[in-house]
Amino acid sequence: METNDFCDYVNIHRFDPPSEHMGGGGDAGPMFDGAAVVGDASKKQGAYGKVKTHKESTLKQLVHLDEVCSAITLLYLQPLKSNLESDVIKQTFDPSDLAFCDEILCKVSRSFAAVIRQLPPTLLMDVLIFYLVLRALDTIEDDMTFFDSNEDKVKILQSFHKTALVDPNWKMMGCGEGDERRLLEEFPKCHSVYAALPEGSRRVISDITQRMATGMAEFVDKDLGQGTVDVQQYNRYCHFVAGLVGEGLSRLFSVSGLEQPSLATELHLSDQMGLFLQKTNIIRDYLEDYVDGRAFWPQSVWKKYSSSGDLGYFANPTTEEATNAGLYCLNELVTDALELVPDCLTYLSKLRCAEVFRFCAIPQVMAIATLEKCFNNGDVFTGVVKIRKGMSCMLINNTTDVLGVHGIFNKFATKVIRKAETARKSGFEDPSYDRTIKACQV
Repeated sequence: METNDFCDYVNIHRFDPPSEHMGGGGDAGPMFDGAAVVGDASKKQGAYGKVKTHKESTLKQLVHLDEVCSAITLLYLQPLKSNLESDVIKQTFDPSDLAFCDEILCKVSRSFAAVIRQLPPTLLMDVLIFYLVLRALDTIEDDMTFFDSNEDKVKILQSFHKTALVDPNWKMMGCGEGDERRLLEEFPKCHSVYAALPEGSRRVISDITQRMATGMAEFVDKDLGQGTVDVQQYNRYCHFVAGLVGEGLSRLFSVSGLEQPSLATELHLSDQMGLFLQKTNIIRDYLEDYVDGRAFWPQSVWKKYSSSGDLGYFANPTTEEATNAGLYCLNELVTDALELVPDCLTYLSKLRCAEVFRFCAIPQVMAIATLEKCFNNGDVFTGVVKIRKGMSCMLINNTTDVLGVHGIFNKFATKVIRKAETARKSGFEDPSYDRTIKACQV
């Protein structure tokens, strides 16, 4: 359980909601037939692995020697430690169930596995199980073919906290794909660990699970083929699937005694932390979500720029005007996400425990780096944009305190400003220019 073989230091995994249809409500046509398959798509739901991934070549990576050194340091010299073998954990939980939870966590979200394992023993399993429970719930929401009707899915979602978290034998067979399906089919092992958690932690997990399920149920009947209706609905969805996660984590930090009780009351800041990660992934995953037929870019934003009135307009531009329109839309959404940064930094400044700080801060710095990579980048419309592996390793190594995180945020905000200014000098009249500059100067 101490191996790092399954740890992913690059991707930011959200509680993402893709369906598993090619096309679907997204009206994706033949242009996607040749989409590159990346990895084993059978291991994930939806369009994961079915669209091209934009990443820099090995040669370009080697040019950045500081990042190469960071990668060597993180992977071989000073890897993120794992506290799973601590006496506190081994004496509290069944070894086989513990091993399963660790293994399945690595399979469904390698990036979160790395930061969860380094948490203090008194908090580690609480957060690990919290993540797996919500991942199981998310798998049910994602499956677009398993249920006979939306009503059946809604019933399962809304009763999940009373079934999966109460009945030690509860499991669901045949729902989801790959590792997510296995998580549901072997859920009693997760329940065993959940039942051994402190009552305060179980109360938090159950409450957030119930509220998230209620939010997911609200969106089951909505046609998201062309995205959310407006920014308000976009924010509401992000709140349910990510903002509530932020609240739950804050409460777990507090009940563990590692953070001040007052952190549990920071509902707005906790929500913004989740929204920042969720919006970053929604922006980056434009094509995957569109191909799935379940997209989240708000229509009130993208319809200002789409001449065809279709969200897929940006994926296949035929004129310079169409290309620019896509970038205008993209930059407005990136700016919307960047405006959450002050609240995220304020939240991080309230954390006292070093391991909790790193757990929270590492995904945040990955997000700001990803937003900078996406800004004014047409590759977003033809695949999934990813930051260099070496850069992600360097970010992890440098994320140790508030001062370092402020430096990282400032670095990438400055890069966004330079990109915006360079584009403007070349004649690119971005409607969001002033708003972008303001967001980056906070």
